[in-house]
Formats: sequence, structure tokens, C-alpha cells
Amino acid sequence: MKRLVLGNLNYSSWSIRPLMVARKVGLPVEEMVIPLDFPETTARLKDISPTAKVPLLIWDDQTIWESLAITEWIAEWAPPGDVWPEDPTARAAARAAASEMHAGFPELRGKCPMDIRGRELPPEMTDKLAADIDRIQELWSGLRGEFGRNGPFLFGKWSAADAFYLPVVTRFRTYGLPLSGAAADYSSAVLSDPDFLKLEEQAKAEPWWIKYGPDGRSSGYLKQED
Repeated sequence: MKRLVLGNLNYSSWSIRPLMVARKVGLPVEEMVIPLDFPETTARLKDISPTAKVPLLIWDDQTIWESLAITEWIAEWAPPGDVWPEDPTARAAARAAASEMHAGFPELRGKCPMDIRGRELPPEMTDKLAADIDRIQELWSGLRGEFGRNGPFLFGKWSAADAFYLPVVTRFRTYGLPLSGAAADYSSAVLSDPDFLKLEEQAKAEPWWIKYGPDGRSSGYLKQED
């Protein structure tokens, strides 16, 4: 069995990161979406995942969990340069940027949950949210200036760093957050990437919704037209 287990493409930022990596390199896996936050979700995931969470890569007798670990596994499977930049300096910077996303920006995540098809008013601009936005602006502009001469992405050619920041790009659009200069150009390039456009159409077509409220998350099915 070769399967990539994912949550809702519209909402599960951790799922779409390795999914984009897998698609970019042509990893031959079945994509399986388990909708999140339903009563049966945890039980379904416990049957296949050691953490009862998504994403999960099942590759024959191997089980790999966690977005960054799955990405590194795919990087070893794929030809050099397909996942991370070939240049060692750029590759180290790309891994550092992806790791910063993996562990950071808590205010942005909390105030602006990913919702690819949604459009919302900007949240209250707290000092912490402004600091996250400023750091992202600085990071994207800096990486583009240093490494992005040969293409539209953070390191010119697409890399896993772009997969890790894809959900951030969509958050800026969903909530109308400010970007300028090279960071704004980078955001536009990500949103016009054909692989993202395919993912966006799939997210729009999903029949589930998730809402975030003071009592936690709730879920349900979109009303189907007759």
C-alpha cells in the first residue's frame, strides 16, 4: 500500500504541505482525505496512525507521520534538487525557513485559521500578530532577494519551503492581510501556480465545513443543491 492520508484540503494546513511536495515530484501514492472534527474522525485515524493525526504517509511496510518528516522522506525518494535546493547554502536556508514555519507564527495561526475558499475580515491587529506579519514580510523578501533570481519562488525554483509557506500565503488572501514589494510578488506567484490552482479547486469542491468558535471547533456538511 502506498497512501498519503490527509485532512480536509480546505482547512488542514499540515496536510497540504507534504501533499504539494508529493504532487510536485510525482510520488505514486493514493491520496485519502479523512474529514476532520467529526465524531468518527479520531477512531478512523487511530486505526492507521500512531498519533491519530494527519498527515500520514503509508509506504508498503513504513509509516511516516508529521509534515516535515514526510517531506524529508520524499526528498530522499526524489532526485536531488526536486524537493530542496541543490546548492548547500540555499538548501540550509530553505530547511531553516521551513522549520521556522513548522514551529513559529502562533498568533497568525490562532487569529487566522486556514480556509482556502473563505474570505474574512481582518482580525484585530494585536502586537503579536503584527510581529508575525512583519517577520513573514521580512523573510519572504529577504529570501527572494538572496536566492530567488532564477524563478518566482523563495529560492527561484519551487522547493519544499514554498510548500510550507503555501498555507500562510492563503491566509494573507483570506483575511486581507498586508504584504508589499517582493513578498507581495511572491504571494501572487504562489497563488497562480497551476498545482495550487488544482488544489484550490479541490478545496472548493469539498462538502465539509469547519467553524472556529469560543467553545472550539465544529464541523458539518455543506448544504447540497438539488
